[in-house]
Amino acid sequence: MTDPSPDIVVAGLICLDIILPFDGYKGDLSQLVRPGKAVNVGAAIISTGGAVANTGLALHQLGISTRLIGKIGQDHFGETILDILQKHGSDLTEKMIVSKEDSTSYSIVISPPGMDRSFLYNPGANDTFRATDISPETLEGARYFHFGYPSEMQMIYADGGEGLAQLLSEIKQVGLTTSLDMSYPDVSSEAGMTDWRAWMKTVLPHVDIFLPSYDEILLMMDRPLFEQMDKQGTVIISKELLLSLSQELLEMGAGIVVLKLGDQGLFMQTTDDPERLSQMGKGRPAHIDRWTNQRLMSPCFQANVAGTTGAGDCTIAGFLAAMNKGMSPEEVMIMATAVGGFSVEQADASSGVPQWEVVCQRIEDGWPRMSSYLSLD
Repeated sequence: MTDPSPDIVVAGLICLDIILPFDGYKGDLSQLVRPGKAVNVGAAIISTGGAVANTGLALHQLGISTRLIGKIGQDHFGETILDILQKHGSDLTEKMIVSKEDSTSYSIVISPPGMDRSFLYNPGANDTFRATDISPETLEGARYFHFGYPSEMQMIYADGGEGLAQLLSEIKQVGLTTSLDMSYPDVSSEAGMTDWRAWMKTVLPHVDIFLPSYDEILLMMDRPLFEQMDKQGTVIISKELLLSLSQELLEMGAGIVVLKLGDQGLFMQTTDDPERLSQMGKGRPAHIDRWTNQRLMSPCFQANVAGTTGAGDCTIAGFLAAMNKGMSPEEVMIMATAVGGFSVEQADASSGVPQWEVVCQRIEDGWPRMSSYLSLD
């Protein structure tokens, strides 16, 4: 079976998530790992993880024609990933890369109620994924190409971004709109020691929509400031830092910068150069003037939080789906945060994301928003 031409191709990192929900756990989380200690963490939830599965499946569930490109091993975890994806749609696995030499990546997700999650991660086949693994025919018919989590894929970050930059340049030359998401690297690892500022200067001229999280990008752009804040126990989000970080990323070449702010919502700043927006390919905004030099905030919607795994990825899915439908900047931001709100109401990343019409209806019915201490005024 051959999958139909997609609107959006999602490529990059994929893994198997083993989510430990800690239902009913009352102990001190800092004392979890102790020799000889047994902890009842509740029934594990098995799901796909990483940008390919999280953003890709969320787009699929929103009704957007989507193609997935990730690399897995020819092993039990890989078979489990394929089985999960095929249950969503038999054509979703058509372009997945299966390697006999590599093991499938997995994450142990520690996800206590009411707390942000943490991960124990094995990169597996993601570390051998190369930009050249994506062939031109896999992009045929698409409007958008989204790449996620290069900061956890050794062959993608280790060359200083040259391979990904070349791929994105070629993709833009055939008329697709490109988008890129990052992830938080282990600060003590090779990825954590990478010169990310130099990496982004190489890659971002070929990225139309850049959608990292605030803490990730602060670490990559200003590590001393990040470490100073981290020692104090919190990474502070301020209007001044939002504007300075996003402006620098625009100056590096991105057309639209979207920063995910956790429970503070979503921030977007766009270039003041209409020509840059007009060069965004098939997915460029229909009304360039409405997207030029925009600064917007969108608070989170109130949700019954079961887990935050993949919430940022699903927010990206909402953003790209809304852009694919030609919505205004304000509408795109609202839909992005709304899809993220649905996501956190389930413990895994994307099963809580409904059809597009359901998202719209909940907003129309007056879905309340959370308050935020941030303001662009």
